[in-house]
Amino acid sequence: MQPATRTNLADSAAASVRAEIVSGRWAVGERIPNEATLSEMLSVSRGTVREAVRALVSQGLLETRQGSGTYVRSAVDPSAALDRVKRAGLRDQWEARTALDAEAARLAAIRHAPADLEKLRRLLAARGTAADADREAFVRRDIAFHRAIVEVSGNRAMMELYDFFTGAIAETIDSTLAGQLPEPDAAAHAAVVEGIASGDPERAAATVRAFMAPVLHELDRLLSQ
Repeated sequence: MQPATRTNLADSAAASVRAEIVSGRWAVGERIPNEATLSEMLSVSRGTVREAVRALVSQGLLETRQGSGTYVRSAVDPSAALDRVKRAGLRDQWEARTALDAEAARLAAIRHAPADLEKLRRLLAARGTAADADREAFVRRDIAFHRAIVEVSGNRAMMELYDFFTGAIAETIDSTLAGQLPEPDAAAHAAVVEGIASGDPERAAATVRAFMAPVLHELDRLLSQ
């Protein structure tokens, strides 16, 4: 393990610990060295070690167990994984988004409450159109609407995945606003809400696939040229 540099000690310490995990030198489920040992290995204070460990716990790489120590929870570096998602082709990103959104809508159709539908309709009205404001603000409102559908699904794992995937999803939305791809209009968005409101899970999923179909068709056309 490399000692931490002095540019930003906590970040540097976290990077050194992350490298041990991602490389497999510290395996998933393994307890990492205690605070005092890490302090010596990294040549930093124990306070810096605590800060670095907290950061890695928040990223899902480590977990602390009361009275037992700190253990490796995952060897997947979230930031690197998101970078790989972003480097995937635009069609791959849209296909992944279609799968996630369709399943979220399907579950939302089964599990929604009246208040959920009110919230979705309110967010849809607030979303407006791409011409209403600057592109960045519109993308934020669009993501808020789609994330709310995932929340209504009641699937916590899907919510975590959606939050992780948000950066790539923002790029898929932005690609339609840049004129590369057709932007699903307000009617297409409203159809998704009504599909959920119907209580028919297959209808809800189908509205998402119909929503995405023009974009995927155009991507296939562009790739075939």
